Amino acid sequence: MPYRRLPNTDTARIKAMSIALEKGKELPPQKLAYSSKTIVRLQKFLPQFEHNLQMYHQTMATQNKKSKVYNETLKKARIYLTHFIRVMNMAIFRGELPAETRAFYGIATDDTNVPSLNNENELLSWGRRVIEGEEFRIRKGGSPITNPTIAVVKVRFENFIEAWTFHNTLAKRTVEHTEKNNHLRKEADEIIHLLWNEIESTHSTLSEDKKMSTSEEYGLVYFYRKNEPERINSAEVQSQIWP
Repeated sequence: MPYRRLPNTDTARIKAMSIALEKGKELPPQKLAYSSKTIVRLQKFLPQFEHNLQMYHQTMATQNKKSKVYNETLKKARIYLTHFIRVMNMAIFRGELPAETRAFYGIATDDTNVPSLNNENELLSWGRRVIEGEEFRIRKGGSPITNPTIAVVKVRFENFIEAWTFHNTLAKRTVEHTEKNNHLRKEADEIIHLLWNEIESTHSTLSEDKKMSTSEEYGLVYFYRKNEPERINSAEVQSQIWP
């Protein structure tokens, strides 16, 4: 015997609820195969479910679109900050600046390496240290490091901060929509299960074939088990050969 299968994608869930809801608009309550309580629940839930899915897809699309810009902004900030520290080290090697200059940026006076800037947190931390340190050093009478100047580094760093904030906001929204979708998806499955039970119960006095075809008009989906269509077709052929 064929069996019904509940939707397992959001598109299929929306389709199942939409078909049933359309039936509810076409038929008066006394002729409808499911309860008035369920149609009220459908009318309230379906727009909410569709809206949240739409917001999720829009946020994901924006996040994907902006990710290239974000990565480029991050890359530029890292390059300029790295170059600034290297120029400072070269000035120390040439004797133009004392080794103690490194202390202004939170770097050990004997450390000739560029700090690790491999992730956003490291870039945020060292960017602030270097910018604040250089600005303080200049206020104390130190000669500015050039090519790049700290003003140029600061512009690139602030661009990164702006992109990073927007990126995190989008990521947070995506998580929120995902969590809400998971909750709504469970409710959608509950509503569809209830809806289909009511429809099949209303059609329970009909023959099996009539029950299936009438229920399918409300959006129910039936599947045959493996080889079942072949067995049915074979039985039909036999009945035609052997009346």
